[in-house]
Amino acid sequence: MGQQSSSIGATGRRRILVVEDEPAIAGFVRRGLVFEGYAVDMADDGPAALACLREGQPDLLILDVMLPGIDGLEVARRVRSVENESDRAPLPILMLTARDAVPDRIAGLDAGADDYLVKPFDFDELLARVRALLRRGQSPRAARCSRYADLELDLTARTVVRGSRPVTLTAREFDLLALFMRHPNHVLTRRQLMDRIWGDDYFGDSNVLEVFVANLRRALEAAAEPRLIQTVRGVGYVLRESAER
Repeated sequence: MGQQSSSIGATGRRRILVVEDEPAIAGFVRRGLVFEGYAVDMADDGPAALACLREGQPDLLILDVMLPGIDGLEVARRVRSVENESDRAPLPILMLTARDAVPDRIAGLDAGADDYLVKPFDFDELLARVRALLRRGQSPRAARCSRYADLELDLTARTVVRGSRPVTLTAREFDLLALFMRHPNHVLTRRQLMDRIWGDDYFGDSNVLEVFVANLRRALEAAAEPRLIQTVRGVGYVLRESAER
């Protein structure tokens, strides 16, 4: 138990965390969502789900009720508790369960779920609920734009502006920056960056990440702006404002 896996790939895609301990269902849901263009992270128990959420908030959480370690109801409660304490925007939660009784549905909704889907389910219905939850409470501009410090990234137009200066990036540099902006002030390890941008089956040059980070820094600092992508020695990189140059 405790397995976590990530497949962010093109980081402009909406990211969904699926928490399901039944391999057949987990695989079915993951394959369907990836085919529909979503980036999907997987966890197979409650502690692994919480670890994924600490790493970075997805756009949507699909959460099974019956999980090893910590059940889905408690995971949902903890998510809502953290949101209340930190004034964080609420994470949409779609809860999956084999129990169809009214008290079970009420328990899931009371724990913090936004929607409830009973197993077995048709994938098209799950997909419709996913789309509906992702639409709720998010303006079109908020859905496509990310900001950090004086940096703005538009996921739809695939443009970057620093202050009032347009920044020209390659497709891979853009994806790398989008990943950093999805996790500001969070240290991303070299392995995480390689897996999510190049894939875990990449066998090219071993220093490819360092080359792309250097190129990205040059583009972002072309007008002598302060450095935003910091090196964490022995670990990886972080998007963070700092006096370090």
